[in-house]
This record gives sequence, C-alpha cells and structure tokens, in this order.
Amino acid sequence: MSLQPTADQRDLRAAVAAFLTSHCGEAAVRKAEPLGVDTALWARCSGMGLPGLTVAVEQGGGGAGFVEAAIAAELMGRHLAPVPFVEVTSAVSVLAEFAAVTAAGEALRSTLAGDLVPTVCLHPVTAGTAPIVPAGAVADVVIALRDDQLVLARTAPGVRGEALVPNLGAMPLARWDLAGADTVVLASGAQAHSAFARLRGRWQALTAVALVGLGLRAIEIALEYIRQRKAFGTPIATFQTVQHRLADDATALEGGRLLAYEAAWAQTADPDRADVLGASAFLFASEAAIRTTDACLHFHGGYGFTLEYAIQLYFRRARAWSQVFGDRRTEYVRLARLLFDDDRRGAHGLS
Repeated sequence: MSLQPTADQRDLRAAVAAFLTSHCGEAAVRKAEPLGVDTALWARCSGMGLPGLTVAVEQGGGGAGFVEAAIAAELMGRHLAPVPFVEVTSAVSVLAEFAAVTAAGEALRSTLAGDLVPTVCLHPVTAGTAPIVPAGAVADVVIALRDDQLVLARTAPGVRGEALVPNLGAMPLARWDLAGADTVVLASGAQAHSAFARLRGRWQALTAVALVGLGLRAIEIALEYIRQRKAFGTPIATFQTVQHRLADDATALEGGRLLAYEAAWAQTADPDRADVLGASAFLFASEAAIRTTDACLHFHGGYGFTLEYAIQLYFRRARAWSQVFGDRRTEYVRLARLLFDDDRRGAHGLS
C-alpha cells in the first residue's frame, strides 16, 4: 500500500472536505437528531456521486477504490455527517458484484440515481428478523444472510418505522422483519458466505476510518477548550498529565488511521488479508476513539456532559458507532481464531 496519496485522492479529499464544511456544521448534526439522517444532505452526496464511488465506470459509478471511499468516510466521521455513507457504500459493492441478478442491477442503478437507499445487515438473520440494521430506519432495501443465502430484501412501507431502535448515538437503526418481505436470492452456499464476509469487512474498514476522523476532530475541540480553561490560575493545557494523555491518544488514532487505510486498500488489492485487517482496524479504532473522546470530554469538566457543548456529540457517537457490530469481545475472539488457527492462517495468507 502506498502511503503517498495520488493527485486524484488529494482532489477528492479537498472536494469532500469543502462540501462538508459548507453543508454539515454542528447545527446540521444537531438538527438531524434523534434519527440521525439529513435527507437533503444525502441528496447532495448522491449528486456528488459519493454512493457510487467504488462502482466501476461501466456500471455507472466513479471507478475508484475503497481507499477513496475511506478518504470520504474519514471526513464523514470528522464532521459526524448524518448520512448513511458507510452502509450504502458497503451495500453498493454487493449490488455491483451481483448486478447480473435483475433485482440487484435495478437496485444498483436506482442507488446511483439517488432514488434508493440500500443497507446491510451485519449479522445473520435470526428467526426471520434482521437484527440491528445500520441505516435500517431509512433504507429501502437490505442485504442480509439468511441461512445459506445472501438475499436482497424489501419490506412494506411503515414496517421499518415500527421497528426503530433508540440509541445514544442518534443512528437510524432498525430491526427488519424478513418473514413477509419481498426477497431475491443473490447467492447461495459458500458464495453467499464469502460475499457476506466481504461486505462485513468493508463496513468494518470504513467504520474504522470514520471513527479515526471522529477522534481526531475531538482532540481538536479539546485543544481549543483547554487553552482557555484555567485551574489554579493556569491554563490546563500546560499540565503534563493533560498533554501526555492527548499525545497518547493522537498517536493511537494515527496508528488506527494507518491500519484502517490498509484494511480499505486490502478489500481489492489483498483480499486474502481483508477480513483480518478489517476486524483489526475496526477493533483498534473503536478502542482508540472511545478512549480519546472520554478524555476530551473530561477535560471539559462538567461542561462536557451538557448538551450545549459539541464534545458530547463525539463522545456519544464513538461508543454507539462501535456497538452497531455487537459485543467487541466476540469480534476479538473471531479475530484471534483467524490469526492463530493454523488452517485459517493459510487461508488468509498469514505465516
């Protein structure tokens, strides 16, 4: 993986950063709560071609890779953008892969046109229900693993609204009842499980880099505050314990950033390691973002817990975004098996 961005990547970063600075300030984030989605902002994102960033040009997309998607995701995290970019990008990669299936091809074209919002269920369907679907409260279709089949499901209007999942991070989470849903099979057997693993790895990689962007912005907010706040007549920014903690957190986030970008790069360049890197990046970035926002909020003193201060927006989302995938301890166990099981090590190109 090259650590030097290309000219196109620098241009993409500049364009997305300028767009979010103009259209996604703190006021927009607050206004989108509690559901956590700004439909007008997402329409603008669609107009920029962000949903199809990783889709091949011949399929109507931008022809970029997941490193470019990671660049956008990092900026989305930095601005706490209330849009389903990570979920849609993960779903679109599956729709593009199975575009030969009529329903998937139609869904892909509708998504690129800005007329459809697809999402993914990160865990297998249980008892006919897709549990805790990210962006499920605003999505039109969901891609899920049901038994040994990867399916594209569409529910009747109103079903999602009745299954909203309230959460601290103001995310549009929902449970989808697939028992009576209109579903189309995209793949079966080993092919279905393989595709499901890929979409989860992509979601993890993009969520990881979004958490890094969130954490780095939280440090900037904390720095602005501690330069003004005084204790015993002295700015707390001069206290070594504050300085060392922020330096440690910034270092951890930069490490997480490198790992997250490698995970994004591996999605197409090194697929044998993509699963391991996606899980590693997600877990590392989750821990780093939670630890960082915890410190940044506490440096604000009691003010940090009040709704008037921006830092609580980051504190809440750092925890909520990382919990969408479920208990991180379970994912640590899965990662350990990938890393230390001899058979799986060979399958993932590890020595």
